[in-house]
Amino acid sequence: MAVAASLLLLTATASMPQGLSLPPLTVRIAYEIEQRGIPYSWGGGHGPTPGPSKGTCLGYRGAIKPCPAARTRGLDCSGFTRWVYALAYGRDVLGPGNTDAHVRKMRRVKQPRPGDLVFFGKIGKKRIKTHHVGIYLGGDRMMNAPETGAVVRVDSIAAKKDFAGFYRY
Repeated sequence: MAVAASLLLLTATASMPQGLSLPPLTVRIAYEIEQRGIPYSWGGGHGPTPGPSKGTCLGYRGAIKPCPAARTRGLDCSGFTRWVYALAYGRDVLGPGNTDAHVRKMRRVKQPRPGDLVFFGKIGKKRIKTHHVGIYLGGDRMMNAPETGAVVRVDSIAAKKDFAGFYRY
């Protein structure tokens, strides 16, 4: 995995938007992955190792019928953030769980920095019920795997409902 991460980093800065100072490694990797046009796949990215995988139709409620996940090699939102963080940290720090499992491994921050994760749903002291996660890029933007039929892309945080907070590993 270290060789793959090194190769990814060599090309990551070339695909970054102009005018930015050197962003955190997580952001550089996210932009490199965006350039690959990887499709959304419900449950994708949750195999034994991080990275694109075929998804699952178990629990799928998307608009595209029949469910394309079992035949689509790609990433869902938590599979995407898992892969980015694994490449950045050199190991699978988030694990194969969903957004609820991932938020439990993070700490909430009031002043986000690019590379933090942005979660959507409800996060209380005793109960966590999240439904989406993305990588904070700065301003009102995040990189995410948004929905069936889309690819990994940059979206406005405000365009998504149920903002729950920024979290840092």
